[in-house]
Amino acid sequence: MLILLAVLALLLILVFVGIPIYAALGSTALMLFWVSGASVGGLAQVVLDHLDSDSLIAIPYFVMATTFLEHGRAGRVLVELADVWFGWMKGGLGLACVSAALVFSAISGSSTATVLALGVILIPAMTERGYPREFALGVVGASGTLGILIPPSIALIVYGYVTGSSVPRLFLAGVLPGLVQVVLFSLWVIYFGRRHNLASHAQLDRKTIVRLHIEALPALAIPVLILGGIYSGIVTVTEAAALGAMISMCVGLFIYRDIKWSSLLQLLTESITNTARIMFIVAMSFAFSHWVISSQVSQSLLEAVISSDTSAWKFLLMMNFVMLFLGVFLEVISVILITLPLVLPLMPALGIDPIHYAIIVIVNMQIATITPPVGLTLFALSTSTNASMAEILRGIWPFLMILLLSLILVTVWPQLSLLLPQSLL
Repeated sequence: MLILLAVLALLLILVFVGIPIYAALGSTALMLFWVSGASVGGLAQVVLDHLDSDSLIAIPYFVMATTFLEHGRAGRVLVELADVWFGWMKGGLGLACVSAALVFSAISGSSTATVLALGVILIPAMTERGYPREFALGVVGASGTLGILIPPSIALIVYGYVTGSSVPRLFLAGVLPGLVQVVLFSLWVIYFGRRHNLASHAQLDRKTIVRLHIEALPALAIPVLILGGIYSGIVTVTEAAALGAMISMCVGLFIYRDIKWSSLLQLLTESITNTARIMFIVAMSFAFSHWVISSQVSQSLLEAVISSDTSAWKFLLMMNFVMLFLGVFLEVISVILITLPLVLPLMPALGIDPIHYAIIVIVNMQIATITPPVGLTLFALSTSTNASMAEILRGIWPFLMILLLSLILVTVWPQLSLLLPQSLL
């Protein structure tokens, strides 16, 4: 056990000094095999066997769909439509941000992509209407975290593969917690807007309203077709991801015409690069997981938990602290793949539902992505807007408190995440 803790500490040090996460994971796994004297024979084949999965095939398609939407006009159209619905209220553009993030998250499956796509549109628009820049940065950064909770979520796909859980059930589990967060974010935005008397837009004429709704239909159709296809049983998650990628490309090429044929190869290359980055991390984590299984570390942990008479709520409380700590230094998928092999065998003994635990993990990761010193969403927001980290943190702290409240609700109230999966599937 001391060896494991020492090597995990080394992993964090490697990441902190700038070593790519896949390289840090791979070298750590090899070191674990070497120190423990375990055989590495067949390790490469084990990794390849794990990667040969229908569930993982969905990831490149969702990444591709996100790339087309991020570089296309769909994000702007969604923001314009949300502004029609909420822009007449004080602070309405903040509500437009939250609602647009909700829809965009139902396409992208990524918090960073959601922040980048909406930030370049909404932050200038908010500051132009006289909104405090700190508030604009905060609402965009917090709303972007919905990308890893609202289905389809790439992180939940990876979780489902590792645990053997149903991905459609995991997607459903994220719906109610995500909607609760949307409501809480919106209440804060309304309060802030009224307190600071934030500007609202002028009344739009009926012709403009109708035009904006018609323009937004192709963008709105993407999440409807993806999620509708999955839950109607017409397509699998992987087929739905491929369908989403194809529709996103066609919408950009033929309807909005903001994606040019000349840039198609560049966007596909970007998609492949981003997918490869994720899959390298997944592959190296499988090497780590293989050591955990072969060395029987999980069995030792299970025996320790049973002998200490640890209750489920104490275990969840401890894991919340662990995941918040790791999430500050590592990206979402890495935290999932590092911790799951260790804790998965403990869940049945403690009576913890893996579906419930998945949402606890994701909400922890939402908090971690907007928590310094290495919150990835913070860096994405800072890079895309040239804002200082201090400025972003001043705007994002109320939303961080809301996410902590959401984590408490999800942890102590399992039915918040289990109601829909148990009722509908």
